[in-house]
Amino acid sequence: MWIWHKLMHKLGRGHKDKVQQFTAITGTSEKIALQALKASDWHLEGALDLFYSQPQVRAVTDSRHLEELYHRYKDPYVDMIMADGIASLCDDLQVDPGDIVMLVVSWHMKAATMCEFSRQEFIGGLQALGVDSIEKFRERIPFMRAELKEEQKFREIYNFAFGWAREKSLMQGQKSLALDTAIGMWQLLFAEKQWPLVDHWCQFLQAKHNKAISRDTWSQLLEFAKTVDPMLSNYDAEGAWPYLIDEFVEYLMENGIIQRSG
Repeated sequence: MWIWHKLMHKLGRGHKDKVQQFTAITGTSEKIALQALKASDWHLEGALDLFYSQPQVRAVTDSRHLEELYHRYKDPYVDMIMADGIASLCDDLQVDPGDIVMLVVSWHMKAATMCEFSRQEFIGGLQALGVDSIEKFRERIPFMRAELKEEQKFREIYNFAFGWAREKSLMQGQKSLALDTAIGMWQLLFAEKQWPLVDHWCQFLQAKHNKAISRDTWSQLLEFAKTVDPMLSNYDAEGAWPYLIDEFVEYLMENGIIQRSG
């Protein structure tokens, strides 16, 4: 053990801080923190990914504890965790139900519907996260927040949100997202990515569109927000954007929100 203390003593402040953050989030030893951080070239998020992707982490979850957790939040009438159970879970996690981290939790659980977890979704998600107690679950919250800052994971979470947020419909093949729901999700997601035009986009939809949102519009808006600068200096009117995004650009210019030279 002394060799790890010796290595810690030699580390610079920045590396020591990462070791402390890693141990605080995972509850593991400095030895494991050093191994994971070195293996990921001292990238904290990469080290956490590496740590939580290890099969042995999933193996240490106690199935009895997972069942107990599920039954703590399960609805008394159906074999599901419903809105009231999720509210209780949020209380125990010390997280607001409207916090975007609960979307990340649902993504990890591969939840099919907002405000619902099936037994398989809940238990499978916690196993994948290496969690079998509320204390461990709470410790994982900072890691899940950090995932929103990773471009690829944000894209996956963003795309997941479309299907997750759709209302259940008696009609099979529901393919659109209700406008009010889409606006709420965009404000939540783009507040995280700080897209300056999100409020104008939502106002435009309410004023000019007032219809459900297609998956194509949903996915293309992320590309638009990522690739077109907020002043539209690199916007290509001949590009293959959905008509709704082209109309949005016209709305911005017609209302003097954005002024383009040329």
